[in-house]
Amino acid sequence: MSVESSNRILKGLGTHHIAIQTRDWQESLKLYCDVLGMKLVAEFEGASPKRKIVLLDIGDGSHIELFDVYQGSPKPEDNVPNDPVFHFALAVDDTRAAVEHVRTAGYEITVEPIDVNLGGLDVTLAFFLGPNGESIEFFQT
Repeated sequence: MSVESSNRILKGLGTHHIAIQTRDWQESLKLYCDVLGMKLVAEFEGASPKRKIVLLDIGDGSHIELFDVYQGSPKPEDNVPNDPVFHFALAVDDTRAAVEHVRTAGYEITVEPIDVNLGGLDVTLAFFLGPNGESIEFFQT
């Protein structure tokens, strides 16, 4: 995904998606699709743990990624850091170059670049940790 970006360090850098762990799958779909008008881009199954995941276009090219509830999903009283936001994804033109850039800057790569098909959407993605422990994804379509 090449986006209009004024970023001079990472070409095409922009927001791709924010990933949310739902507490109620149907209510979440109702809000994001029916009430807010977001459109389904891809639907796929997560591997660990197995659950439905959908990618919704917000309307400006950025997305919300919803993760279905699963046995062991956090509850509000569990007080899990950053819950219900799992991670945020930054769109880039070249995931591999972006990973090498942050690696060189000293950040921990938690998922090396990988090419995957997400329900008909071919992407290259990778994850790294920010300075506060936040999980950040690079996402290239």
